[in-house]
Amino acid sequence: MTQPARHPGPPAAGDPLGAARATGIPPRRYLILAVCCMSLLIVGLDNTIVNVALPSIRSDLHTSVSGLQWTVDAYTLVLASLLMLSGSTADRVGRKLTFQVGLVLFSLGSFLCGVAPSVGALVAFRIVQAIGGSMLNPVAMSIITNTFTDRRERAQAIGVWGAVVGLSMALGPVVGGALVTSVGWRFIFWINVPIGLLACALTARYVPESRAPRARRFDPVAQALLVVILASVTFGIIEGPRHGYSSPLILGTFAVAGVALAVFVPYERRRLEPLIDLRFFGSAPFSGATAVAVAAFAALGGFLFMNTLYLQESRGLSALGAGLDTLPMAGMTVLLAPVSGLVVGRRGARPSLVVAGLFLTASALVLTEVSRTTPFAWLFLAYALFGIGFGVVNAPITNTAVSGMPDSQAGVAAAVASTSRQVGQTIGVAVLGALATAGLHGSLASGLPAATHAGWWIIAGCGVTVLTVGLLTTTGWATATAERVASLLKDPQGPDRSESRPMAGPPRPARSGPR
Repeated sequence: MTQPARHPGPPAAGDPLGAARATGIPPRRYLILAVCCMSLLIVGLDNTIVNVALPSIRSDLHTSVSGLQWTVDAYTLVLASLLMLSGSTADRVGRKLTFQVGLVLFSLGSFLCGVAPSVGALVAFRIVQAIGGSMLNPVAMSIITNTFTDRRERAQAIGVWGAVVGLSMALGPVVGGALVTSVGWRFIFWINVPIGLLACALTARYVPESRAPRARRFDPVAQALLVVILASVTFGIIEGPRHGYSSPLILGTFAVAGVALAVFVPYERRRLEPLIDLRFFGSAPFSGATAVAVAAFAALGGFLFMNTLYLQESRGLSALGAGLDTLPMAGMTVLLAPVSGLVVGRRGARPSLVVAGLFLTASALVLTEVSRTTPFAWLFLAYALFGIGFGVVNAPITNTAVSGMPDSQAGVAAAVASTSRQVGQTIGVAVLGALATAGLHGSLASGLPAATHAGWWIIAGCGVTVLTVGLLTTTGWATATAERVASLLKDPQGPDRSESRPMAGPPRPARSGPR
């Protein structure tokens, strides 16, 4: 058998198997890793391909900017709402089974999106996609976490995972642009179908079944409250410019979200087996990873949404031309994501988080004065800077989220990290799209560049958030909080779990101790 390389270098771009070999991961395990990465590939492709196709969808289905926002956010909203349920369900009924069901549903939803006759039908079929997608990435990460038990190998495998994020970003704009330009936007969804079915067949052949040692109960009340919170906030942000943020409808929507949140937190704190174990957030690194995920993916969602409309509507580029112009961002992500995984495995999360925060901020600042005549060289610089920042941020998020957690809660921990990403992306599209709509004067072609300026400043703020939180949550104090939470999580009852006990006996008295 070939011996692992002593000093592995970064993998070749676009070669996840080569990336796994470079890390010294045994063949059986890197095959499982490759199968899991296929799910990430189709989900990532779906994200970037859909953004490139937005102007064509707007023209063909005669929809508004808010319709385009719902085309993106219907998917990310449902995904964010169901990820934790899917993670805990997979831990209970089987990760392989859940993963396969997700692949089938995602493929079915993709096919239906390709035949959608209206934007309403497209949004509905995107929801079907999202239900399947919620069973893919967090479950695949749980499979990876249980396959790679060594800390360094796990970090390296996550680096490969991050490389596939970059690969999907690199392929998405170009493949999507080529499909939209040559055969139409409907094929951007149909391309997912053969990949999804192939991944399903390979999963049946190579991926072993696994479950958590202790099954967790379904938490329908918390699941419903989570959907209400996310849906209400997203609806209020997207529809606010059209109805007015002071209108009874929008104010009522935000009030519903506030009430649901006020009920959700104490309810979950009292559950023996909550949908989200709030004790996770007592760990500063875990909470920091959640905050970084929201900020970084809000920046990504806003960047892709605004930039796609800007290049095609304001600069007059074709879908393929717009995809090619974003290659500096995708290329940097492909190159640096696996490097970041190696750095996290050897040096911890701080270096990657610092670089991510600095470069995301710098990219947004370059774009704060963008206009219809901004030189393309200036745009390419901004895209490359963004690619560097985004390329290094994924590995520390995922590694921090799953490291230190008991194996029995690996699926839920990974799902929280994935949910944070989707929540961030949903918020990014909703907020920055709403700002652009509110600030738009005249047509998209003439007014959009100036309307995006406020959004770029918000993205710069996201970069500052990544930098600040990264520095604060990689200290000795932060490590101590993680160790304390890890010890609490070893006790499945833990403190603050006085409800949901069998009726046969009195409630367990509250225990003193750290929370």
